[in-house]
This record gives sequence, structure tokens and C-alpha cells, in this order.
Amino acid sequence: MVRACGLLTHQNQPVALKNISVTVSIREFVAGVSATLYYENEENVALEAFFVFPMDEDSAIYTFEALVDGTKIVAELQDKMKAHASYEDAISQGYQAYLLEEDKCSRDVFCCNVGNLQPGSKVALTLRYVQELPLEADGALRYVLPAILNPRYHLSGRTEDSCLDLKTPVMPLEDLPYTLTMVATISSQHGIDRVQSNCPLSPTEYLEDDKTSAQVSLAEGHKFDRDVELLIYYSAVHSPSVAVEMEMPERKPDSLMGDPAVMVSFYPDIPEVEASMTCGEFVFLMDRSGSMQTPMSKQDRSQLRIEAAKETLILLLKSLPLGCYFNIYGFGSSFEAFFPESVKYTQQTMEEAVERVKVLRADLGGTEILTPLQKIFRGSSIPGHPLQLFVFTDGEVTDTFSVIKEVKFNSTKHRCFSFGIGEGASTSLIKSIARVSGGTSEFITGKDRMQSKALRTLKRSLQYVVEDISLSWDLPPDLTANMLSPEQTVIFRGQRLIFYAQLTGTMPPEEATGEVRLKYTLQGKNIEQKVAFSLQPKYDSNFTIHRLAAKSLIQTKDLGFRETLARERKDVLNISLESGVMSSFTAFIAINKELNQPVQGPLVHREIPRPVLSAMKARYKSSPLLVQRSYGLSEQPAPPRLTRRVACCATLSSRRRNQLAQDVLQSSSCGQKIICNPVLGFIHQTEETHSSTSETSLQNNCKESGIVKLIFLQNANGSWDLNKHLAKVLGLKLEDIKAAHPAEHVDSSVWATVLAVVWLHTNGMDQECEWDLLERKARAWIRTHAGSATYKVVKAANTLLKSSVDPAIFTL
Repeated sequence: MVRACGLLTHQNQPVALKNISVTVSIREFVAGVSATLYYENEENVALEAFFVFPMDEDSAIYTFEALVDGTKIVAELQDKMKAHASYEDAISQGYQAYLLEEDKCSRDVFCCNVGNLQPGSKVALTLRYVQELPLEADGALRYVLPAILNPRYHLSGRTEDSCLDLKTPVMPLEDLPYTLTMVATISSQHGIDRVQSNCPLSPTEYLEDDKTSAQVSLAEGHKFDRDVELLIYYSAVHSPSVAVEMEMPERKPDSLMGDPAVMVSFYPDIPEVEASMTCGEFVFLMDRSGSMQTPMSKQDRSQLRIEAAKETLILLLKSLPLGCYFNIYGFGSSFEAFFPESVKYTQQTMEEAVERVKVLRADLGGTEILTPLQKIFRGSSIPGHPLQLFVFTDGEVTDTFSVIKEVKFNSTKHRCFSFGIGEGASTSLIKSIARVSGGTSEFITGKDRMQSKALRTLKRSLQYVVEDISLSWDLPPDLTANMLSPEQTVIFRGQRLIFYAQLTGTMPPEEATGEVRLKYTLQGKNIEQKVAFSLQPKYDSNFTIHRLAAKSLIQTKDLGFRETLARERKDVLNISLESGVMSSFTAFIAINKELNQPVQGPLVHREIPRPVLSAMKARYKSSPLLVQRSYGLSEQPAPPRLTRRVACCATLSSRRRNQLAQDVLQSSSCGQKIICNPVLGFIHQTEETHSSTSETSLQNNCKESGIVKLIFLQNANGSWDLNKHLAKVLGLKLEDIKAAHPAEHVDSSVWATVLAVVWLHTNGMDQECEWDLLERKARAWIRTHAGSATYKVVKAANTLLKSSVDPAIFTL
């Protein structure tokens, strides 16, 4: 039974979507995915069904087809305006039509329209895509099948048409009428060590004795309460490689699909070094919208997002180098800055910032990130201190392209490091703002700790700059490699680099090899990596490398309907149509004209219901619902002209657009949040002020973590003061600590700082990545102030704390 939350379906109303079946084939670090949506019309009237769903930003969709009562119809990729016109025309004539398109405002949201589904008819819609898999810090390859589409907040004053504006009924998880199945086959020449997931899986089945091939399946009963994540661990992943793929038959040479394509992967060996510890302007932009009041994960006693954010900010503040500049912004429907402009990092400014962090709340309404970004970019640059921007958000922004464009426009003056918080964070927003500015992106889900991922990224921002990056080729005469990937301007430690190129000219008739070299400069030293490869291209019926290369090209040029420049728009359209990879300007359209008799009369409208998480039901239980009506979902018959609509109406006639606008809930410019979610459905909600547990809660959390309490006490220069607060963290009496002081001529702060570092190494090694930078500051301070007495002080600290920390770490 449907519960009172958002738009409601009629009790016992049939639903068209029955099952989602996903087959994943992972080869090395590339995933090929086939997803099939099974529809069945159990009603006695013809239906038009809409299904809005998330996909990863990097997905290159290249096939869409329909199996209608045993007849296969392959969709054609067309200019989106033409595809919409074809769909409208087919529906009006009573033919079955199927439309798949990318949302106008975000590259990670898609809509599937099923039109004129006859009574008793069954249809299976299959889409296929390929994508690169990101490499995690621990060496795992990460594949995510998105199941969560979070609320998206409309920028004030903008009313862009979007399939995110479809009002969608919601259901509790146990009543959801469709199911999800997934089977993943994994293969690697390096051998598969293990496969882990945040969801129950079948036991890993190895298909080969040498463990180069394996298969896992999603356990029955997936509840759509989380994205499905696979972490694949190979026996070795850091070997450079080159793959050459054969061109598409019957395509003209010197075209994207008419020449062989090459995929090159490198793993640069960037040493971990002590970077310059005095330069940089560090600006932390933290989401303080109401959704940050939700837990980090579904686990019991999971930390609230805002509390994890506060703890993370304090860790970052304590880890900053002396002499740098910093500022902290919080944003929601409005934004707040700690300081009018970035300030120099001193004991005073750090203490002031820490006190303000302690009382932060998730109380700023929606998620409007564009305005604070513009404020940051308009600020004056600080000579010798390049801007490093850290963005933390759950990604609940509708018009992501406006944000991406702003970051890209200012990419010469900063680097952006982005963090997607929680299930369903927009991959389009998080990945793109990092990519266009030369930064990195991280996603924090499940058991991930925001603190560790943020501190690892801070390390990256502090590393020495890698310069003069170039790729060169050694190929036979009459053969040339033309780069398809954008120029690489930055390399980070632990990063995998992927390049795409097109081989033009005459391919050698017999077995031949080529060589590709990656060159760069680090600290004045020239470094080169090279790999030899066979020039004999291999045939792949899916043309995976060609399509990944096309997707890479599209991502560099495509900023959506409104933001893409005219000259880039034409390029994107041509690349998309030639490669068959969907873009903002193209859509897949399939029409079945083989009906015995076209459908007559108006269609009944059905939007596929979405599940509501129990954790979110409480949040919205008392929310004022501003919904006035729902056509095709209420007990009252819908007005004839409201019985149908195309999900993304940007290219429809003004009359059609006006018709649809009457059915869209009123503007978000009034500070309301549009909730559109496979988890929540669509609700217009007046933003409530969520009272965070603020300082009291943060201090209570600290009671559970001596590490965090110890970090709170550290000074900006890396030292600790000897006082009762430190003694309490160490579990000792202050008088006992003073009595054990090893040398009178050693300052009490030196003694306190050595004790703190020894305690960290004894009690906190499982979280070393979170305190590593601030501990480096402490060791540097000790070397300066303890001098030759360091060994003696460390020995005394080991004795007092009953530890065995090697004194040598203080001289590293």
C-alpha cells in the first residue's frame, strides 16, 4: 500500500515496468554494460510510460533497441530536435515509439519514453554503454550501477525544462513493483584477486584455473536502497598498456570511426615527497543544505553528513601549512564565508575558524553552488599562492552545466578538488568540475570516510607540480598518431592516465610494433616511461575504444543545450552521430509501424514509481506537499490535453511547452527544493531549517575518538601545549607527565608534542591517512626545537606511554 509521501499512485494501480536486468562485462579497466527494461501493459487501455534514471557521467551509450512481442527494432541516433519530432509524429499516428535521451541539464540523468504500449503488450528495451573504471587509492577498480537519483535543486530564477521535473509517484521499498538483477563477468590477464560489494553478492565463481576470469551476481531482492558498487582487485594493476582497435568497416579513412583507434594507459611513478609547505590559497566550499543532515550510510549509528563534514574541516585546518592562506564557505540557498577574503594561516585565524566549524549547521536550504563559486573566482589572486578549491556536496543541483562552465572558465587560476557525498551524488557535477580544472574527484559512500579521502586529496594538492607533460610516438613510416584526448596538464601520485589516439595513414602489412613514450619533469628532473605494442589492430564488435574516445571528445566540448557554444555544438553533434554515442544534442528514437492497427484515442499517462527510503520518509513525513493534481495517477480522469508529454520538452513547440508547464509544480526560485528521486519521487518542499547537533554533538562524537580530541588541541605550527586537556586525552595525570619530563632544558611544548606524536603512532595507525599531514608538521617542529635531545625525549615518551615507537621517525 502506498504511504503518504509525495505524489501518490492509486491503490492497486498497475505499473508498466516489471524488471531491470543488467549484464556487465569488465575487461581490465573497461566495463561494457547491457541494461534491459522489461515493460508489460496489464491494463485495458494503451499507455505512455516514462522512466527517469541515473547513469554515470562517463557512460558512452551507443545502442538502444526494442524487442516488441518478439520483433526487434533497433533505434536510430538522431539530432534531438528531429528525434522529438519523430516521436511526436509517431505517437499522434498511433504507432509505438521509444525515445531515450540525456537530460538537458545534467549528463548523468536519462529518460526513457515508451509510447503507445498496447493492452497486453510486452516490450524489452535494451541500452548498451561502455565506460572507463576509476582506480581507487587501494588499487581497486570501481564499477557503480546507479540506483539512486538524489533531489536536484533548481538555480534561483531559472526554470529550465528537464526530465527531472517529471512528477513521479513514490512507493516504499517493499511495495516496489519491479525488480533488479545483475550479472558481472570480469576478466584480466593479471588475475583476479577478489571482488567486493556494498550489496549482497553470490559467491565469486572463477571461470579459469588461473583466476583470470570470474563471475558474480547480485543476490535476489535488491531493494533499490543504494547504488550497486563493485570493487575489483586484480593481482597487478599498475602495468602500462596499449590496445589497438580495428576501424569500423565501410567507414571512410581519416574519419573518427574509419581509422584504427588506440587506448594508452600509464601509471606514472610520482614519489611521495615533502612539498613546499608555505604556499597556496586553500578554499573549502562545504555543502550546508538540508540534505547534509542525513546519515552518511544506512549503517546503525552512522555519522550525519554535516558532522563528518565538520570533523573533516577541522582535520584539514590542522593539516594546512604555515604561511598559506585559507577560507571556508558554506552554501545552500544562500552562502556564508568565514572571512571576507582568504586570510593567512596563523594560530589566531586557525582557532577562529575551528570555533566556527564547531557550530556549523545544515541550515542553508537548497543546493545553489554557482553563486559562491562566482564570488570565490572574483576574488583577487594572492601572488605566489595558487588557488586550490575543495568542493564538498551531495551534488543536488539541477543545472550542472552552468556550474561546470563557470569552473572551466576560471580553470587557469585554480584547481578544483571535488567530493560527492552519499549515495546518488551527481557524477556529472563532481567529475566534471574536477576534470575541467585539472583536479581530482572522490565519491564518499557506504563505509567510506570523508575524512580520509579529503586528507588524501590535500596531500595531492601539496605535491610538487609535474611539468612539461608530453606523449610521443615511434611508428613506421607513413603512419601517424593523432591525439583524440585533451592535453594532459597535471599528474598526481597514484593516478592512472588514459590517452586516446587515431592511427592515420598506411598500416604495415605484416607484424609490426610501435612505441609510445610519456615524458614529464618533476623537481627539475626529466622522467620518461615507455611501452611497446603490436600494431595489428583487433576487431571488437562493440568498437569499445572508438566509442570511449568519442565520449572523451564529447565531454570536452559538450556543456549542455544552453551553455555549449555554437561552434562546439556542431562538433558535438557530428562526433555523436558518427560514433553512435549519445550527447546533449542527440537522442535515440525507435518506431514500430508493424502494428495490425494503430492505437486510437488518447493515451493514459504512467510515470514509473520510485522507492522511498525509510531513512528519508521520516525527513519528509511532515513536509508540506504543494502538489495540486496528478494526471493519470489520480482517481479523477485527466484532462485530454494532459494525458501525455515528452519528458524533455526543450525542443517542443511553444504550445506543447506551455501545455506541459501547466503540469509542472511552481518555480524553485522561491527557495523551494524539487525532490525528484528513484528513492523519493517528486515533491516540492519548502526548505525547513534543520537544527544540527552542532558543537555539543561534535564534542560528544569526540568522546568516542581520542584521535579527534587530540587533533583539536594541536597548534597551527604543529606543536601541542602541555596542559590538563592533553593529559586527559593521553589518559594520564598532568603531574605524572610533568614528573616524567626527561630534560630540564627541553621546553614543555617539545615534551607535549613528542608525547602526542608517540600516542598517535601507538593508538591511531588505522587512521594514519587522516593525521599524516598534521603529524608531519609536528615532527618538523620537533626537529627544530628539540635538536639533539630528540632521542632522549622520545625514549622517555615511550616509557611513560608504554609504547615502542622508533625514534628514527622523528629524523625523517
